[in-house]
Amino acid sequence: MKPIFSAVIAFIFFSGCAISQNKDLKIPEGITKKPAGHESVAYFSEGCFWHTEIVFQSLVGVRDAVSGYCGGTDKHPNYEKVSTGETGHAETVQVFYDSSKISFPTLVQAFLASHDPTTLNRQGNDIGTQYRSIAFYSNSKEKNIIDAEIKKLNETKYHGAIVTEEKALSKFYPAEDYHQEYILHHPDNPYVANVSIPDFLRFKKEFKGNFK
Repeated sequence: MKPIFSAVIAFIFFSGCAISQNKDLKIPEGITKKPAGHESVAYFSEGCFWHTEIVFQSLVGVRDAVSGYCGGTDKHPNYEKVSTGETGHAETVQVFYDSSKISFPTLVQAFLASHDPTTLNRQGNDIGTQYRSIAFYSNSKEKNIIDAEIKKLNETKYHGAIVTEEKALSKFYPAEDYHQEYILHHPDNPYVANVSIPDFLRFKKEFKGNFK
C-alpha cells in the first residue's frame, strides 16, 4: 500500500468526489464468530489484502476473510518486515466459507477476476514480492482446480501471460489487528477511496457471482 500512497496524495484535490460517492457504499464485513458445523478454508494473495478482504466477504457463502501473511520463511512476520520484501511472505487472506453455498472453483474464479494475474510481483503501483499473485492449495484436488482455471484463462483471455504462483499451503500468520476490516473502518483513506474501492466496484460489476 505504501508505494502508491504518495501518488494518491498528489491528486488529493480530485479525491473529494470519489470519497463522497463511497460514503453510500455498503462495505461487506466479515463475521468473526465461528458458526457451528463444518467450515472450509482457502488462501489467496493478490496484492493489498485490504482489497482482497472485501472481495471475498462480498460473496454469498463466505463468512470472513482474515488479512495476514503466507508463502515465506519468516516465522515471526509483521507488516514492517513483510513490507521489505525480504521475508518471502505475501499479503494473503484466509477465507472461511461454507462449501454448500460457494464452491472452491468459484473462489478461484473470483480470485482471478479481482486482480491482474499477469503482473509479476506487483498490483498497480504496489510493487514487491509481498504483492505477488498466489493461489494456495491444501490438497491435489484444489491444485487441479487452480490448474484448470488458470489454463482456461490463459487460453481464452490472457494468452499464456498469467504469472500467478500455485503453492502448497504453508503456515498462515494473521496480520495486525489494525489491518483487519481496514476499508470498513477507514473508507475515507485516500488509498482506500481512490484505489481499493474502485477496484472492488469493478470486480462487482464484471464478476458473475452471487453477491450478498
